[in-house]
Amino acid sequence: MYRKAYQEIAGDDFTTERANEAMAIDHAIGMMREAEEEGMDSVEAVKARHFVQRLWFYFLDDLTSPENGLPDQLKANLISIGIWVLRELERIEKGEKGSFSDIVDIMEMIRDGLK
Repeated sequence: MYRKAYQEIAGDDFTTERANEAMAIDHAIGMMREAEEEGMDSVEAVKARHFVQRLWFYFLDDLTSPENGLPDQLKANLISIGIWVLRELERIEKGEKGSFSDIVDIMEMIRDGLK
């Protein structure tokens, strides 16, 4: 769903940007998976939380920019996802949630939509 809408708007001019975003998401997914293997109290988990948080702040900043040409509904959906991710990261940090798995699932879908 997101893939089609994103590709229709972005077109070929944004191939590099999409590839960079997909690589950043891949990196975040890798960090979260490593953190799960090492344990949610590990240094890797802290690094993963901070990286994913910074990545979503970047995405949210871009999505709220007047220069962002995505359709309003797609931007709204992605902003909602970003807010949810940030809240999930907060729950993980507080120890209320013991896994990155839901965030990984969502980010995999978004990454796949960028390809």
